[in-house]
Amino acid sequence: MNINLTLIGQSLTFIAFVLFCMKYVWPALIGIMADREKRIADGLDAATRADKDLELAQKKATQQIHEAKEQAAVIIDQANKRASQIVEEAKEQARGEGERIKAAAEAEIEREVSQAREELRGKVAALALTGAEKVLGDTIDAGKHNAMLDKLAAEL
Repeated sequence: MNINLTLIGQSLTFIAFVLFCMKYVWPALIGIMADREKRIADGLDAATRADKDLELAQKKATQQIHEAKEQAAVIIDQANKRASQIVEEAKEQARGEGERIKAAAEAEIEREVSQAREELRGKVAALALTGAEKVLGDTIDAGKHNAMLDKLAAEL
């Protein structure tokens, strides 16, 4: 066995192995590594986009919550104003109703006072006739007396 021949054979075999690997194995490994690198880069890009989307969604949610709170405040303010308006309308209606009832009561009192005066006039006239008849001892004509009382009542 010759050592030189063995070394040359091993060197040629190694060179053939390296050439075989460079021609067939290396491109496949490089392709797999490139695909994996691309998938990792895509995953990182997707994660970055997801973070940005999440941040954007959080800002949008915060903004919507803020807008909803403002709308709720406006609605509550409008409801309070409407409630105040309804209370004021009810007060006005109550005042009007009170004034109407008061006017009706005053008219009723005035009517009853007028009626009582008329009754009193009639009774006074009857008493005056009765008293005059007793004083004179004679009957007095009621028609003439009533005409005279009506004239006197008109003057009063």
